[in-house]
Amino acid sequence: MGSEKADEIYELAKRLPVRERLKLLERIAHDLIPTAAGSETRYRWMDIQGVAPDCLDIDAQEWISRSREETDRVRAITGGDQDEGR
Repeated sequence: MGSEKADEIYELAKRLPVRERLKLLERIAHDLIPTAAGSETRYRWMDIQGVAPDCLDIDAQEWISRSREETDRVRAITGGDQDEGR
């Protein structure tokens, strides 16, 4: 199917109500999943070993605890406003 046909279908789809357009989008995305999944390179966790050694020099739980403490300090200073935009 050429670009002109896709443009024609798109123009027709724009006339649909939002709910129908979302349903169409869902169907198209669902149809593309096997195609996209087959073309992706699959990685194993061991493939990334040593990629970020400077980030991994502490225990994961220790890193999480430190991050939470830092966030708590920032919230105490700013009054917790840092999360307002999220």
